[in-house]
Parts: sequence; C-alpha cells; structure tokens
Amino acid sequence: MQYNLTQAIHVLERTPAVLRTYLYDLPTEWTSPNEGPDTWSPFDIIGHLIHGEQEDWLKRTNLILSDNEDKTFEPFDRFAQFELSKGKTINELLDKFEALRIENLRQLKELNLSEEQLQLKGRHPALGDVTLKELLSCWVVHDLGHISQISRVMAKQYKAEVGPWIQFLGILR
Repeated sequence: MQYNLTQAIHVLERTPAVLRTYLYDLPTEWTSPNEGPDTWSPFDIIGHLIHGEQEDWLKRTNLILSDNEDKTFEPFDRFAQFELSKGKTINELLDKFEALRIENLRQLKELNLSEEQLQLKGRHPALGDVTLKELLSCWVVHDLGHISQISRVMAKQYKAEVGPWIQFLGILR
C-alpha cells in the first residue's frame, strides 16, 4: 500500500475511539499490569501516546515544513510518560489523548500537504534524513503497534487461566 494522507488520517482519527472503547472505566487490574521489567502497561502506553501528540508528530512536521536551515529533530523522550502521568486516571489520560489528537489532526488537515511537501526532509538524531511522508507513515504504524501491544499485555493477564488452549493462542506466546 502506498502512503495516502487521507487514508492515514482515517486510521489516526479512529485511534482515540478504539482506545476509549477498549480501556475507559476498566479497573486498574486491566490497565496497570505490564509484561515484566522494562515493559509498559496500557496506562503507560496511553501516557506515551499523549507525549507523542505533544512533542513529536506535529512538531516534527512543522519543523520539516519550516524555513529553518537546521531541521534536526529534538530527541524524543520515550519514557516521559512515567512522570507526566503520575496521579492521573486512565480515563483522564484517554480524554487528554483524544483532545490532543483531534487538535493535531485539525492542524494537519489545514496544512493541505502536497506530494512535493511530503518529500521534504528532516533529520532524526538517530536515523538521519527522513521524509515527511515517512514521519507521517510512522505515526499511523506507531498507533497500530501500540494498540497491538495493549491487546497483548491485556491478554497475558489470563495466560495462566486459559489452560491447554494456550497452544492455540499465539498472542500468549
């Protein structure tokens, strides 16, 4: 599939609703467990998505489109959510994520990006030159990856309870 901004936005628009349907009002027994040391819970993942809405996708898009000579992205703190989410509930995080995503997609649509603009480049601190199209494609895949991660973490809460069916449940292996 070739990147298409309209099709990408269709997925990005749905992520908050998917996560809200999945996680809103769930007890912490579902939203706080992770898969072990150095892994993330569904709560942590929503915090990470919020931080991305605030510090990654649109900021980097705007830098690529800017007149700045230096288009080097600021490093992204992949662990900022641990501090930023303290004292909040899963419902508060889901509400914040939805509001930020709506606003970011509004701004993205207003850019009315051309094919030429999608080929413009920024500089990732670890990856080197990347195009705007690659950044925006990554945004979609990033969402889908974290939705999958949330499903996997939640499924593992019943790993010991499924008995012999574990052999048929690839998500638990």
